[in-house]
Amino acid sequence: MDSVFRLLLRFLLIPVGVLAAILTGTAVILFGQWRIGAIADQALEPEAFIAVVQALFTGTFLITFLVCVMWLVALVGVLFSETFAVRSWMFHAGNGAVSAFIGARLFPSVSGETAPLAEPLYLLAAGLAGGLIYWLIAGWSAGFWKPMRPSAPLHRTPLPNDLPPAT
Repeated sequence: MDSVFRLLLRFLLIPVGVLAAILTGTAVILFGQWRIGAIADQALEPEAFIAVVQALFTGTFLITFLVCVMWLVALVGVLFSETFAVRSWMFHAGNGAVSAFIGARLFPSVSGETAPLAEPLYLLAAGLAGGLIYWLIAGWSAGFWKPMRPSAPLHRTPLPNDLPPAT
């Protein structure tokens, strides 16, 4: 019964972890490279405000699509970690970083964009942050078949040789 519960928990935690990683990667690129906070402060005029809002919606959609392509690549590593119960934060952060670069290379052919949407430093930061967030939510307990704590050793009756010598 415990393994059925763990399997159902994995079916809940993995999508939540991937969604949180996608949102984290999107936020890193939007606030890091695009400096959305600084742009929003400059939009005081009505025309500039409308242009900033349109850029935010369009940019957020494109960056979210980019990060989703990255995490489609990262699902290979997630499947590996679930299969072999890899629970290392370094594995998940590395999986996020590698999948960010591979996904960024695949993105122009998928979307038809000619220019990259993010610099390599911000892609690396988005991948690392997404991988760490995924590990915090779902990766630390990967592998439904492997228990979180080792089972307690069976209690055995001490043999006469195990007893301390009488004084």
